[in-house]
Amino acid sequence: MIRIKYAFASILFLFTAVSFAQEPASNEKEPGHYNQSKFKQLYEEFATPNTYRSASGAPGPDYYQQQADYKMDIRLDDKNAKIYGEETITYTNNSPDQLEYLWVQLDQNIRTKDSKALLKNGSGVPIADEAKTFVGKYMTEAFDGGFVIEHVKDDSGKALPYTINFTMMRVDLPTPLKSGEKFSFNVKWNYNIPDHTVNRARSGYEYFAEDGNRAYVIAQFFPRMAVYNDVEGWQNHQFWGNGEFALPFGNYEVNITVPADHILDGTGVLQNRKEVYTKEMMKRYEQAKKSYDKPVLIVTQAEAEAAEKGFSDKTKTWKLKAENVRDFGFATSRKFIWDMQAVKMGDRDVMAVSMYPKEGNPLWEEYSTKAVAHTLRSYSSHTFEYPYPKAISVHAKNQGMEYPMICWNYGRPNADGSYSDRTKYGMISVIIHEVGHNFFPMIVNSDERQWGWMDEGLDTFMQYMAEQEFGELYPEAIAPNEKYPSRRGDPAKIVPYMSGDQSTISPIMSNPENVFQLGPNAYGKPATALNILRETVMGRELFDHAFKTYSQRWKFKHPTPEDFFRTMEDASAVDLDWYWRGWFYTTDYVDMGVKNIKKYYVSDKPNKKMQAYLSERGMTEADLRPLVYLEEFDDASIVAPELKNNLPSETSQTLKEYMMDNMTAAERAAVKEPKYFYEITYNSPGGLPMPLIVEYTYADGTTKNVTYPPEIWRKNSSEVMIVVSSTSELTGVEIDPKMETADIDTTNNSWPRKEQESDFDQMKEGIKGD
Repeated sequence: MIRIKYAFASILFLFTAVSFAQEPASNEKEPGHYNQSKFKQLYEEFATPNTYRSASGAPGPDYYQQQADYKMDIRLDDKNAKIYGEETITYTNNSPDQLEYLWVQLDQNIRTKDSKALLKNGSGVPIADEAKTFVGKYMTEAFDGGFVIEHVKDDSGKALPYTINFTMMRVDLPTPLKSGEKFSFNVKWNYNIPDHTVNRARSGYEYFAEDGNRAYVIAQFFPRMAVYNDVEGWQNHQFWGNGEFALPFGNYEVNITVPADHILDGTGVLQNRKEVYTKEMMKRYEQAKKSYDKPVLIVTQAEAEAAEKGFSDKTKTWKLKAENVRDFGFATSRKFIWDMQAVKMGDRDVMAVSMYPKEGNPLWEEYSTKAVAHTLRSYSSHTFEYPYPKAISVHAKNQGMEYPMICWNYGRPNADGSYSDRTKYGMISVIIHEVGHNFFPMIVNSDERQWGWMDEGLDTFMQYMAEQEFGELYPEAIAPNEKYPSRRGDPAKIVPYMSGDQSTISPIMSNPENVFQLGPNAYGKPATALNILRETVMGRELFDHAFKTYSQRWKFKHPTPEDFFRTMEDASAVDLDWYWRGWFYTTDYVDMGVKNIKKYYVSDKPNKKMQAYLSERGMTEADLRPLVYLEEFDDASIVAPELKNNLPSETSQTLKEYMMDNMTAAERAAVKEPKYFYEITYNSPGGLPMPLIVEYTYADGTTKNVTYPPEIWRKNSSEVMIVVSSTSELTGVEIDPKMETADIDTTNNSWPRKEQESDFDQMKEGIKGD
């Protein structure tokens, strides 16, 4: 009985050797500790599920959202670059709460000449400034472009009390607005339109000195209702510039009066097309509605160039109507060339549209509408069928900004019409990105003011997939034997950011105003995280189903980060708490390496570990029943001659007897007895757990690829030991051979270590390549 007891004890030891090795050598106990496991549940970070938002990540039975409907009359004063507007807002309280006041967003107030936003960032003398920037900083007064509120009245014309706090206006109600009730009020305003090429405004005009015209891209041009929801009540965080917008859905009727020789388009369906189109434009429009393979010019370049010289004193009013949108934007100019083509969406046709001055050609005529149409098809295949009637891409210098059904995009050729690949790819990419924003956040309506990554990161991820598909569908647009050169999404592209100075890196789960580098933080890193999740962690089938589930659950609703995280797990049965925690809540980085490799041989004699174990417990070898051991070579590069070609059963009588007594001849013949055994220690200096992807190379020329699940790090996030057995000698080990995990340091990824070029040698190679 004693022998059996000891034998079981020894077997237990073999399975728990690592744990024993980590215990203190003395009898002193280490102090207790807080649960720091990367794999612990996210209950501390997540809000408690409730009837508004369920634990599955879906909207709950009591989920609600408010509605804000607008009727507007807008007049553009082209000579003075000024907008005049009047609106009636009808606000429906679908919440269970009584509301004593309403909050309205006045985002143009960020551009008042005394705006605190101008003072929010401390900085020293820069290395250099462009002349235009220098003049704007030090030699001219700040532009004064804030809202001038002329009145706020109820629907009977009585003035309503209101208070303006920077970019928010509180409208006090005469009586509390009860659940289910509506309230209508009227606001009249005006403001000076900024030159968006000077101060990088999201909305404004570009002035063309050579012909005296302006091209307008107009948004945030009207007082807009703030969001009231179950998560934080009124979302009335101020607009400081980086955190974009949180807006309720509603219906819009907008009349926009502009010079008669302008071409205009915007959110919604044009209601008076025959009044504002010429007969020739109507004819071309009807052709475009049936053209599925290429765009039809509604306004040609020759017609646009002729219009540039006109400067009509007359006006036209364009009437647009949009249903179930969260915002409204429009573009107008006499310089615009205009083309359209139809895109099949199920049993519907959607119009892909581009507007651009001659300065955009020939690049825009070739690629803009093609990119719009491709984006609608690609995004729809991964989420839901695009529900709106059109999507418009408008050319605007140095701009990339999005609104429902319309967006502004950069990408300007040289004056002689030539352009580089960088300009071409940059233009196609920004169009895909900005048109893609129709899905996130225009339809899946996340709170951009709080969580920039929920629209920018998800959209950049979708953009990466659409770009790669674009390269496959239009190989003529790509260099031979190359794939589309996506700027973000590929794991290798995020390595410089994640390996940077930790003092200037914020977690993804940060407000956009509080991060140091918004591009990598809100766009690049979450896009990369989702790409790795799809390709390496979950696999495409599980990821795509879960992502589509999230998109369809939350279209035309207001999701939170938790709704996304929970849905991805709920729809896939993949526990991802460790992934969200590492990639989104921390600034940990991926760095996995091969720390050590030891070679072993099979023996019947107790190995060094067993001998130490017996000695500690006052036991002898006689206390053990026959066991099989792996004994370490003192020098892993030396193979004992008597063991070099032997099989385990030939070096272990115990193993041989077991096989003879417990296996049939057929079973023994089917056994592949390994000759070589290795204990490989992998470590993770970066702290971010990831699947351990390893390629093993053997002396017989074969390779074996093994992906160990991320859970391999669950009990020890620093290092893990794996035993590898083989019939051929191991000659090489390489972690992440295809660079799938954004590992920031590949110098420790291989055994034997690969020679690394010095920075100087890499620079020389780069020069040769040029």
